[in-house]
Amino acid sequence: MNNNDIRIMRRKVERISSLPTTPDVLKQILVVIEKPNISLNKISNFISNDPALTTKILKMVNSAIYGFPGRISSVSHATVLLGLNVIKGLLIGTSVFELMQKSMLGLWEHSLNCAITAKLIAQRKGLKEPEDIYAAGLLHDIGKVVLILQFPKEYEKVMNETEMEDITIFEAEKHHFPETHAGVGSWLAEKWNFPLNLVESIKYHHEPHLSKNAPLETAIVHLSDTLVRAMGFGFAGDPFVPALNPVAFEYLDLNENDIKEILEEVEDSRSVTEELSL
Repeated sequence: MNNNDIRIMRRKVERISSLPTTPDVLKQILVVIEKPNISLNKISNFISNDPALTTKILKMVNSAIYGFPGRISSVSHATVLLGLNVIKGLLIGTSVFELMQKSMLGLWEHSLNCAITAKLIAQRKGLKEPEDIYAAGLLHDIGKVVLILQFPKEYEKVMNETEMEDITIFEAEKHHFPETHAGVGSWLAEKWNFPLNLVESIKYHHEPHLSKNAPLETAIVHLSDTLVRAMGFGFAGDPFVPALNPVAFEYLDLNENDIKEILEEVEDSRSVTEELSL
């Protein structure tokens, strides 16, 4: 497959908002977040005008995940506290939830747990913007949903091959597409004007050693994805726990006790993710 194949695929992927299977609310969200200089105020007004969306966002923000449960009663307050990238990530994540449930049962639960784990690791490593890593964890597999929607027959072959050949979904995608779900997710993150560190965290979450601009953030999403799979939370399209990339693990410099404490914290948040998966 050549560069032209990739260009054709990218154009098709980026037309997600024109798909008949895409809910109207998601189409409206994508129009809003694709504006290059969208402000928090405009996003806040957009959410506030949709009662269902307001309920979803406030439910997420007031969960124990964010540390101020039950205290946020307005969307404007939520957007200021969480920032542009997280609010955009939550908007996409919650609106794609229904599509995730239909296309790959368990993918939303996997994504949500990955987001929480990524945030916990980011806080442990002292990152200034742990919420951005949360957004990357939430959206790291968004490419799977889009591939299923845009190329349903081809992706069915991917799923079948994964099962028949006993390989990961990431490997099977390489046999059928010029780009994997990781690359597809990064195309969308670029289109949606997310920062480079978030784009790279999505693009290289299976190959963190390739990240040049955001190696720490990418390593965090990679480790989170691996840990959540190992704990059996949700379903990412295959039953495997991929080998942890040694470069990423070395970069994160976490000891055995760190990992144990992170796993305990993730387990403690289990009831929250189950509530948000309903």
